[in-house]
Amino acid sequence: MLYTPEQTAGFASYTFRHLLTKQEDHVLTLMLNRPEKKNALNTVLLNELAFVLAYAHYEKDVWLVVLGATGDVFCAGMDLKSLTAGEQAESTVPEPSGPVRLGELLAGLQKPCLARVQGAVYAGGFLLVGGCTHVIATDAATFSLPEVKRGLFPFQVLAVLLDLMPARKALDLCLRARTLSAAEALDVGLVTQIVAEGQLESAVQQWADELRQYSPTAMQFGLRAYQQLKSLPPGQQQAFLHAQFQQIQETADAKEGMAAFLEKRPPTWKGE
Repeated sequence: MLYTPEQTAGFASYTFRHLLTKQEDHVLTLMLNRPEKKNALNTVLLNELAFVLAYAHYEKDVWLVVLGATGDVFCAGMDLKSLTAGEQAESTVPEPSGPVRLGELLAGLQKPCLARVQGAVYAGGFLLVGGCTHVIATDAATFSLPEVKRGLFPFQVLAVLLDLMPARKALDLCLRARTLSAAEALDVGLVTQIVAEGQLESAVQQWADELRQYSPTAMQFGLRAYQQLKSLPPGQQQAFLHAQFQQIQETADAKEGMAAFLEKRPPTWKGE
């Protein structure tokens, strides 16, 4: 992580320039709030995202994250103008301990994350959408990787897409710069659910309500194991997963879940 637990402990005292945040009922909602720039990611916004996601990772009371955006564009990707101009806007959070790589931020969250996609997603915005565990989009949302039109290539996006779909489909999206409709994005595995524009908020709430019924500890164990599996050779994976199962059985949530099952009552999760 780019921030320590001590740095993020004062989360409530920070005022963010390009993020709106709300924490309620174990759900941390983040809204990209740079609509005048189509929510393009500049240094300030990247640092704010890194800081808030580190907080969400460490904070026991946060069981899941909702990531949305204001305006009519979800995210236009990196703000190339501000990055190439060396924009020196004053940071709103402590300096991260290293470079902020967008493709790694959500991988380090290790908690369920719902993308609330109300508009177009371009370029590096795919790293946000692709890094979430679930993506709920309106039927008007679109998805496009235009980098090859500008002499560039979406290298980091390709790595994320290869986790979601067959290689030929991922490469085609990068090579032909096609604009996908929400239905096409659902078909290739980029989107989880499509809803009408007026139903987006309620659909996201339904997903959050369902996920809050289950053990946050179990989900965190599972998502952490999913990330760790990627670095293990096939011959070591089953031994690793067996060890993980042994460990999770000793958690308070696992003991509560089994007790609730035997006593035929709803469990009371502690996130431990």
